[in-house]
Amino acid sequence: MRKWLYLPAAISLASFSMWVQAQEPARDSVKSESATALTARDITPQPPKPNDDPNYLIGTEDVLTVDVWKEPEISRSVPVRRDGKISLPLLDDVAAAGLTPTQLSSEIVDRLHKIIVNPRVTVIVTQMGSQRIYILGQVTRGGAYPLVPDMTALQALSIAGGFTPFANLKKIYVMRNESGQDERFQINYKEVVAGHKPEQNIHLKAGDTIVVP
Repeated sequence: MRKWLYLPAAISLASFSMWVQAQEPARDSVKSESATALTARDITPQPPKPNDDPNYLIGTEDVLTVDVWKEPEISRSVPVRRDGKISLPLLDDVAAAGLTPTQLSSEIVDRLHKIIVNPRVTVIVTQMGSQRIYILGQVTRGGAYPLVPDMTALQALSIAGGFTPFANLKKIYVMRNESGQDERFQINYKEVVAGHKPEQNIHLKAGDTIVVP
């Protein structure tokens, strides 16, 4: 009689245990999905911040925000074309490349004086499309990359996804054109990483090309 009394309880306990075990994969799946979502959110590139350097020289492919006080029909975001100019209502083309934001603001103010009384203009560089470096040769992901302030050659190489098995790490070089003159800076990657020739890990400038033979 006692065995029959305990049998239903044992069956219920076994059923509950099986139900708990069945829920574990679902919990693991939820945890996995949450981790994946968190990772994707954390690595999502953040929008570029406006450049507030007063000495920054505007270049082609930069994007500018031109704000003319109390003139919303003129104020707008404009790209710097390959000819170095921007287009604004009432002013047509305005040369921008090679000027600082302050200098460009003054130029726009001078031209608006003929149309508007006491114009006030602010120019902000919202995207620095002209500030790029290039990585070519035996790397996983060659191409054009944004130039980060104070970026070094090794830092740039780190974003190219590593080297191919055929890369000659002792003969990497940086090509630079400055004032119409071509310069080449040699980098022995193995020695620089080992700390023997840190001077070869140069700071990059816009337009530099790193070649990994």
